[in-house]
Amino acid sequence: MKRSILYIQSLFILLGSYTSCSFLDENPVDRLVEGNFYTNEKDAQAAVDATYSMLTELYNRLMYMLGELPTDNMKNGLGMPNANLQDLEYLRHTSQNTFIKDMWKKSYEGISRANTAIDKIPDIPMSETKRSQFLGEARFLRGLYYFNLVRYFGDVPLITKMESIEDAMGPRTPVEEVYRQIIEDVTFAADNLPRRPEQSASDAGRANQGAAKILLGKIYLTKGEFQKAVDVLAEIVEHEATHGFGLHADYGSNWKKGTESGIEAVFYMELLGPPYQNNGEMSLAGPKYSIPESLGISALNEADIPTQELYDQFDDRDTRKAVNFKLEYEHFVTGEIFTSSIPLSGKFWVDGIESADLCDVNVHIIRYADAILMYAEALNEIGESDKALNQLNRIRERAFGDTSGNYAPMSQDEFRKVILHERRLEFPHEGHRWFDLVRTGTLIERMREHSAYEASVAESNKTDLAKNLKDHMVLMPIPQSELDLNPELVQNPGW
Repeated sequence: MKRSILYIQSLFILLGSYTSCSFLDENPVDRLVEGNFYTNEKDAQAAVDATYSMLTELYNRLMYMLGELPTDNMKNGLGMPNANLQDLEYLRHTSQNTFIKDMWKKSYEGISRANTAIDKIPDIPMSETKRSQFLGEARFLRGLYYFNLVRYFGDVPLITKMESIEDAMGPRTPVEEVYRQIIEDVTFAADNLPRRPEQSASDAGRANQGAAKILLGKIYLTKGEFQKAVDVLAEIVEHEATHGFGLHADYGSNWKKGTESGIEAVFYMELLGPPYQNNGEMSLAGPKYSIPESLGISALNEADIPTQELYDQFDDRDTRKAVNFKLEYEHFVTGEIFTSSIPLSGKFWVDGIESADLCDVNVHIIRYADAILMYAEALNEIGESDKALNQLNRIRERAFGDTSGNYAPMSQDEFRKVILHERRLEFPHEGHRWFDLVRTGTLIERMREHSAYEASVAESNKTDLAKNLKDHMVLMPIPQSELDLNPELVQNPGW
């Protein structure tokens, strides 16, 4: 994807010239307009790359904020003055929340770009192999963007033919109908994308067959269609080497230069240092108030921090603890070690750089450990407990370095609780927690428990969580700005 970044930037400038201007010349062949842009394979790739570019808007923090902050995993640090984020943490969010609005608008912008690519690519001269790949990528991305929308908002307008965000009007489409389109899109992607080992070096980071099948497994798991989830995930997990996937021996390798795009990176967002898009989470997670002394590192804000309860869930033998959290920091110049007064997030910290703005750690959208744990969960639901336990213990053995942390056989109901807990330990700061709690029907109960825990060990005002918690919070509110624009939209109940 690195080579694609400059092409995407150029594309936005060029596309802007035909979407915002009118020309006296009715056939301006010397200028880039819609009629003469979609003419060759390079143009087709540009249309798909523009669809990929919305991942940065959605996953370079926004997904963390909505997927972790209204849960038991994350809270705002002293460096976070934003009232909208404070409201998400304390479950005071409303339809006016700007982050919820951004999730809606940016998802539909990604869908708009995907729709344009899907509409234009069939008529562009190129090889059938390349055409199938580009269409598969565009439909994979459209399926992903819609999947996030239905999980956050429920019924949403289903538009498969549009060229601008303003076209996302009309009434809400029932969830099941939206899911049918999502499954159709992602299935098409799985049938038309190459396997990871067949991708060229220039295709690194682009969707592949394995990513599509794992996403399809997540969709079926979310819908409670467990046998279908098992069937599609088995195609990957039982043949992982063929698809180029596996687990790193070291959990932390997923966020280290040289290995972050390795065998565990199913689908990810490649981030680079300036002048390209950096990973902003080092700045937002780095210490500012918990270490009074200067570290000689600029742009540290201590805004996005883990909850005390999350930190307390980890066994000291669990190697994930030292990756997910950071307490000790080295001064950039002197090498002196300072200790934070509270645990901070560690996945996106890079030692040895003078400014957090230089952080280039990739963001995992789908990680292979997710495929394994989803497979284990679905196997348990169809009664294949021994096989499910073996898959779960693969994650435990990696975490503990041996079998000392392995789970013993348990009942189906006990397994449900354990797998949800294990996902919490495996994926903090990756945007999965809210979806997991909603999907398993445990959000309300778990947040009441979390409110009591945090109030007793960390912050007394965390009792407000339980007071603010309402049953309808298993969906986010439809943004008020969208209701104002679209008279056919109706609000989710309770909001």
